[in-house]
Amino acid sequence: MGIKVAKFGGSSLADAEHFRRVKAIIESDPDYCYVVPSAPGKRFSEDEKITDLLYQCHRLVERGKSHEELFKKIADRYTQIAEELELDFDVQGMLLETSDAIRRYKNPDFAASRGEYMNGVMLSKYLGWDFIDAQDVIKFDRQGAFAAEWTNEVLTEALKNHPRAVIPGFYGSYPNGDVHTFSRGGSDISGAIVSRAAKADVYVNWTDVSGFMMADPRIVKNPKVIRELSYAELRELSYMGATVLHEDAIFPVHKAGIPTNIRNTNAPEDPGTMIVMQTRPQEGQSVITGIAGHKNFTLLSIEKAMMNAELGFGRRVLQALEDFGVSFEHLPTGIDTMSVVIADKELVTRKDQIIQRIQQTCQPDSIEISAGIALIATVGHGMSSTPGTAAKLFTALYEAGVNIRMIDQGSSEMNIIVGINIEDFETAMNAIYRAFVKD
Repeated sequence: MGIKVAKFGGSSLADAEHFRRVKAIIESDPDYCYVVPSAPGKRFSEDEKITDLLYQCHRLVERGKSHEELFKKIADRYTQIAEELELDFDVQGMLLETSDAIRRYKNPDFAASRGEYMNGVMLSKYLGWDFIDAQDVIKFDRQGAFAAEWTNEVLTEALKNHPRAVIPGFYGSYPNGDVHTFSRGGSDISGAIVSRAAKADVYVNWTDVSGFMMADPRIVKNPKVIRELSYAELRELSYMGATVLHEDAIFPVHKAGIPTNIRNTNAPEDPGTMIVMQTRPQEGQSVITGIAGHKNFTLLSIEKAMMNAELGFGRRVLQALEDFGVSFEHLPTGIDTMSVVIADKELVTRKDQIIQRIQQTCQPDSIEISAGIALIATVGHGMSSTPGTAAKLFTALYEAGVNIRMIDQGSSEMNIIVGINIEDFETAMNAIYRAFVKD
């Protein structure tokens, strides 16, 4: 018998029917030992997430206003779930205590964390499992940084006394015991933390999609699901805009070498996507793993004769960015040219100052500024060992009438990034996908 940890997102626990699906999933596999729930999410497009309502409650309290009417909307959600599931415990007492604590503590993190806390209590009652309060086992230091090793020590010891338990996601505590939260999406992090402490065989992240798609379905029609990808590929795709799961959110399991399975609560029969340390070649597998992209970049192209022989030139260019608190995305270079790709939001108020500083310290022959750039990354371990991959990519863009403004390929040869005009973004994404993926 192995150990599996299941994390369920807000859409997977939005109402009583989803609670029933979660219970069916857990009971279908005896290897599930620990469950990490989010707060209830939206039931329909116009609905409100419980976490958002809790933040609103805190803001009312902070302004000295009553939050009781707004909290009633939250209480009604939990009451309805409890009644439909016929839960036998004092739900109203929990809700009253929570409302009063939000008023007394006036702490935004505490207020926001109550969504996961109450959902965790209810799910533990429904499953008949133990409940472990994340406030007791997930630790942050005094500055609010996650204390990974301290947490792993405390949580590992706690799990020994609870062979099956529900541990809420999203929050933990400072050394003094006050509640502190991760950033939004923190339940993914919590699930990975529990998996590491439990020495799980698999971390299963249940959400509302059947895994990672090879491209954004809002741009490419019906893209295929990625059945298996490596953590390295996940990092590349997440960095470039793939949003199902960010690599940072599962760093604990990555560090521990635990595979992650992305599954769909609404279609539990789908195998989803398996994220592993190293992928294995599969028959019929595409050369590429996925495509992802971002818009709104600016390309600074700096040209100077004999640049390659001028000691410290690149350092002075980057120093100009650092002096104004600007980070760069990519740095494609030539013998006499150096290009710097920067997100537009970084340059809103500092572009002229940076250009002036580069001119003063580097004395270039010219600086060309190209705004309205989009970046697309084509990612896959198979690219480095397959001749003609780059040719196929560039041919697809040429035939689609897309002008390439920049090319950047990492030393791992696992991805090729192209910079194009922003108006060609959707066309380029579809062209690349069609070139590499057969229907």
